Amino acid sequence: LKIMKNGNTTSDFILLGLFNHTEAHLFLFAMVLTIAFASLVGNALMILLIHQDTRLHTPMYFLLSQLSLMDMMLVSTIVPKMATNYLTGKMSISPAECGLQIFFLLTLGGGECFLLAAMSYDRYVAVCHPLRYPALMSWQLCLKMTVGSWVLGAADGLMQAAATLSFPFCDAHEINHFFCEAPTLVGLACADTFVFEYVMYVCCVLMLLAPFSLILISYSLILAAVLQMHSREARKKAFATCSSHLSVVGLFYGAAIFTYMQPKSYRSAHHDKVVSVFYTVFTPVLNPLIYSLRNSEVKGALRKCMGQCSALSQG
Repeated sequence: LKIMKNGNTTSDFILLGLFNHTEAHLFLFAMVLTIAFASLVGNALMILLIHQDTRLHTPMYFLLSQLSLMDMMLVSTIVPKMATNYLTGKMSISPAECGLQIFFLLTLGGGECFLLAAMSYDRYVAVCHPLRYPALMSWQLCLKMTVGSWVLGAADGLMQAAATLSFPFCDAHEINHFFCEAPTLVGLACADTFVFEYVMYVCCVLMLLAPFSLILISYSLILAAVLQMHSREARKKAFATCSSHLSVVGLFYGAAIFTYMQPKSYRSAHHDKVVSVFYTVFTPVLNPLIYSLRNSEVKGALRKCMGQCSALSQG
């Protein structure tokens, strides 16, 4: 690490990581790896089931498959590098790798914000206007919303990655984090970053609060419609679905808003790392459980797929 201080013989950054090598931290590291693996398997299974079963070829499940794809890519962007650094003891990351992590993190995180808003609109139309669903939630609109989510996320990711790495950095290239995150990296810059931080704040308002507001409006209208339902069973089912969806949305948005919209003076490296684990590792494993595997149609597709697999193995 001394080489990095004054000589600057290399431009690599040093990631200080999430865990140290105590027994307790080794257990936590194993737990994070297990959750990340479960997330990859769960989301890959969702994509497979939605692709294979024609009954799931609807806008709602197409949006779910895109959410699963984003979650798989998000986990793959963060966890392998973190695990490699921890296991090998090599904590360095090149500026190019750092830029790619920022780009993919913001592309996928930003894209997921808009995708969750699109999914909440889909649920609103399905619950409040079921007879007009084919017209209000057409395949054309579904594809536009999906492409828009990816494009807006990528634009934000490209802009912030390029701007963050354009700053000159101080002698100590130590990043007190387990991956490259724009707000943490900007804190190391040896330049006035006020304008960039202001622009980043405005971007975050657009990328986080605008979709979050749409989600809250959609679910408020859904809940108002549910309260008017005569069937107690239907009300109970709708409430359970809405509350579980909102819990995942709250966890994802809460963690992202905490990280990207918190004033610099209130920032704590330890808190940033813990909160980042929520939206990069924990939320991706919850999405297939909350949105899909509790769903009777998805369970039916899973049983059908398992039946086909057992028939092939016996044959």
